[in-house]
Order: sequence, then structure tokens, then C-alpha cells
Amino acid sequence: MQFTKILMVAGAVALSTASFAHGAKEHAKGAAPMKMEQKEWGIGGHSKDVKRTVEIRMTDNMRFTPDLIEVKQGETIKFVHLNRGKVMHEFVLGTKKELDEHSAMMKKFPNMEHDEPYMAHVGAGKKGEIIWNFNKVGDFDFACLLPGHYDAGMVGKIKVVAK
Repeated sequence: MQFTKILMVAGAVALSTASFAHGAKEHAKGAAPMKMEQKEWGIGGHSKDVKRTVEIRMTDNMRFTPDLIEVKQGETIKFVHLNRGKVMHEFVLGTKKELDEHSAMMKKFPNMEHDEPYMAHVGAGKKGEIIWNFNKVGDFDFACLLPGHYDAGMVGKIKVVAK
């Protein structure tokens, strides 16, 4: 765990000198292929495997709708994120522990650039999407980790049930 924190700090320091991604800017799409890495909460999915689409609305009252989603193990979901607010929001999948750690990093480095297959950064009035394969059973979380948003309660839960 300590090694993970060291890597996160080192990565954040390196990224803090890179181009900034938060604020009015959105992450560049297609700049480089994203790595599909197995996570505790699943792995990036492919559009050909999508079983269903779940629309998630984001608002400036710091809420997601819906904020509770049930998924079957092995299901590939396309999340479509609609930002109905006037500020940028993001959708980041993970465990509570991972999201807590990432949120702490975002507070220290609010302009750090990051782009992973389990996150979407959505500008005001825009739409974003991710495709994720939930290949592990468990209770997982999603959140907006922009400074202040997570602490204000912009969080949700995903329950992955066995087939």
C-alpha cells in the first residue's frame, strides 16, 4: 500500500508539470491508447461487448442520478454521462479506498492530468462515456473527484452480483 502511495505521489508530481486537464479544459481523446488493466472493480470494455447502456446525469448540486446501479458479473456497461451543470464534473469508478486516495491527490494537485478507462471528464453541458466490464463480484463506488465535489457528496454505488 505504501508503495502505491509513493507511485501516486511520483506520478502526480510528474503530471503536475504536464498540460493541465481540469478547469475549463477537457481531456484530449485519442491522444494515446488507454491501457486496459485489470482492477479490483473490473476492466475496460469494448463497444462490441456492451450489454446495456446506463445514463448518468451530473449536476451542480453535486449529485449523480442514478446514484445506485446493479450490474451482473461479466456484464459490459456503456455509461453515458450527461453534465447538466455549469462546471466540469467527472465520473471515476473504483473502491472507496482508491477514491479516497485519489481525492486526496486531487486536493494536493488540482490541475493534474489523468485519463484512465474507468474515468470520464465531462465539461459543462457536455456528454461523456466509458465502457466497463464488471468481471468481479462486489460493491464498488463512483465519484466526482474534482476538489470539493467528493466532499460535497458527489458519489454513487455499483453492486455487482454473481451471474
